[in-house]
Amino acid sequence: MIASRKSIQGRIFTLLLILQAALIVTGGAVRLTGSGLGCPTWPECTPGSYTPVPHQAEGQLHAWIEFGNRLLTFLLFFTAIAAFILSLRISKNLIYKKRLRLLALFQILGIFGQAILGGITVLTDLNPIPVAGHYLLSIALITGAIKLRYEVVGNEMQSVSPLLQTIIRIQIALTILVLIVGTVVTGSGPHAGDLKARRFGFDPQIVSWIHADLVIALTIFVFVTFLMLKDLSGPLRKMTSIFLLVILSQGAIGYIQYFTGLPELIVGVHLLGSTLVWITAWSLFEILGIKL
Repeated sequence: MIASRKSIQGRIFTLLLILQAALIVTGGAVRLTGSGLGCPTWPECTPGSYTPVPHQAEGQLHAWIEFGNRLLTFLLFFTAIAAFILSLRISKNLIYKKRLRLLALFQILGIFGQAILGGITVLTDLNPIPVAGHYLLSIALITGAIKLRYEVVGNEMQSVSPLLQTIIRIQIALTILVLIVGTVVTGSGPHAGDLKARRFGFDPQIVSWIHADLVIALTIFVFVTFLMLKDLSGPLRKMTSIFLLVILSQGAIGYIQYFTGLPELIVGVHLLGSTLVWITAWSLFEILGIKL
C-alpha cells in the first residue's frame, strides 16, 4: 500500500517535470510556425475574448497554436498545485521538509512568472530578450522539478573524488553557457515567431560558431568524465553515458540544421534536445548530491 502510494506520488512529480519540458517544446512550435502573435494581446487572446475568434486577422491555425501553448500553462499550473499539496503531506516525516515545500512553491510562483513573461513577450511583439528569458525561466523550473522528483522518489547517490566533482561543476557551468548563447543564436536567426519581430542584430554565423565551440568544450569534459568513471558502476556512470549520447546527438543535429538552412522540424528537434541536455546535466548533480 505504501509502495503504491509512493508510486502515485512519484508519477505526479514526474508529470510536473515532463510538462515543464513540454512547455519549452510547444513554445518552440509557436515560434517555428510563425504563430508568436497568433493571440496578439494578453491576457486575452484577442481584444474582448480570451479564446481565438472566427475570422481573426492572424488566422485560425496560428491563433490556436498560440492558444494551445497558453492552455498547457494551465495544465502545468494545476499539476504544480497537486505537487505542492503532496509536498505538504509527504514532508511531515522528512528531514528536509522546508526545502521540499519551498521547491514546490517555487514551481507555482515560477509558472505565474512564466505567464507574466509570456504576456510581456506578446505585448513587446516578440522582443528577443523576454523570449530568451521565457526559455531560461523554464530551464530554472525544470531544475526545480528534477530536484523535487529526486527528493520524493529518491535516488542511489554515489561519492566521487574532489577532482571529478570539480569537473562536473565545470560541466554544469558550460551547459548553462551553451543554453544562454543558444538563446542569442535563436534571437539572431530567422525563426522569430512573426515577420515583424525584432532580432538581437548579431551576426548569426558568428554567434553560431561561439555556440558550437562551447558545445565542443562541454563534450570534451563529459567524455573525460566518462573515461574517469570507466571502472565504476551504478547510476553515475549510466547518467554520464546518457549525457554523452545526448550531447553528441545534439551536436550532430546542430550541424545538420546549420548546413541545411535551419529547417523548422530540425530546429524543433534541436530545441527538444537542449531540454534533454539540461535534464541529464543536472541529474548528475542530484546523483552526486553536490552543491554549486
